[in-house]
Amino acid sequence: MMTNLPQPTLSVQNLRTTFHSRAGVVRAVDDVSFSVMPGQIMGLVGESGSGKSMTGYSIMGLVDAPGKISGGSILFKGQELRGMAAEAMRQLRGNRIAMIFQDPMMTLNPVLRIDTQMLETIFAHQQVSHAQARDMARAALVRVGIAAPDERLLAYPHQFSGGMRQRVAIAIALLNQPDLIICDEPTTALDVTIQGQILYEMQTLCRESGTALIWITHDLSVVAGLADTVSVMYAGKIVESGTVQQVLEDARHPYTHGLIASAPSRNVHGQALHQIPGSTPSLLNLPEGCAFRTRCAYASALCVQTPPLQEGEGRSLRCFHPLHHAQGGGQ
Repeated sequence: MMTNLPQPTLSVQNLRTTFHSRAGVVRAVDDVSFSVMPGQIMGLVGESGSGKSMTGYSIMGLVDAPGKISGGSILFKGQELRGMAAEAMRQLRGNRIAMIFQDPMMTLNPVLRIDTQMLETIFAHQQVSHAQARDMARAALVRVGIAAPDERLLAYPHQFSGGMRQRVAIAIALLNQPDLIICDEPTTALDVTIQGQILYEMQTLCRESGTALIWITHDLSVVAGLADTVSVMYAGKIVESGTVQQVLEDARHPYTHGLIASAPSRNVHGQALHQIPGSTPSLLNLPEGCAFRTRCAYASALCVQTPPLQEGEGRSLRCFHPLHHAQGGGQ
C-alpha cells in the first residue's frame, strides 16, 4: 500500500567538500548525509574544525576556491542545489534559504543604515509597498527583542553593540520567512536572557510556519532545549545521529559520550572536569581508519579500518565499539 510521506525540506546525501592545497587535500566534509523535515530543528554538533560550519556553507553554495563540493547531493524540496546556476542560487539565498553567521558583519554592510539593508532584502524577493516593507522590518526587529525599532532602523551597524548587531542579522534572515534557515552559532555573543528569547522565537517560527532549521553549535545544552534531532560531527564525518533524547541520554559513540561528560553541569562539585584526551587531528593528516581512535579508550586494532555507517532504531552510528549503559554511554 502506497503512503504519501512528507518530502524533506533538505536532504543531504554523501556530501563531500574538499580543499586542495600544496600540503595536500583537506576533506573538510567527508560523506555526510542527513535530512530535515518541514518544521523540524536539527542540531549539528562538534568541536571547532569538525566540519559543521563548512557543511552549512556547502548547502548555501558559499564554498570558494580552492574549496569545492566534490561529491554527493543537496536536495532542497526535491531540487538539486549542487551545480545550480549562480543566479538561480542567489534567488534562493535570502529568500527560501537563509543563513545566520556567527559574525554578524558577514551579513551587515557597515556603511548602510539598518533600514536600507532590511528593505533591500525584502524588495529583492517580494513585491510590496515601501510602507509594507518598513512594517515588516519593524516587526522583525521587535521579534528578536530590539526596543525602539523605528529609531534603530535609522542607525548604522557601528552604533550597535556586538550582541545587538547579531540580533539585527537574525531579524534579516527571518524577513522573507524562508523554508530553511541554517544558523552557525548565532547566539554565541548574546547574553543568556536574549539567547533564551531568540531560541524560543526560533522554535515558535519552526512550529508555526513549517520552517526547517539547522542549528550549528558546540553547545550541547542549547541543542538539548532547542532541537528535535542531533548529528554529531568529528573530523568531517557524522559519527552519530538520532533524536535528541536518543543521543543525549544514550550516547553510543565514545566521542559523543566524551562531549556530554565534558559539560560542566554534569561534573561533581570539587572534582576535576572531564576531558577528552588529546586534540582534534589536522584534516591534512588524519589517522588511518577511525579518526577518533587515537583519543578513544575503546580503540582496538579493528579501528585502523574505517567504520561503516550503521543505521537502526531511527539512529545512525560510525563505530566498531559502540557504548551501552553498562559502559557509561547513558551517563
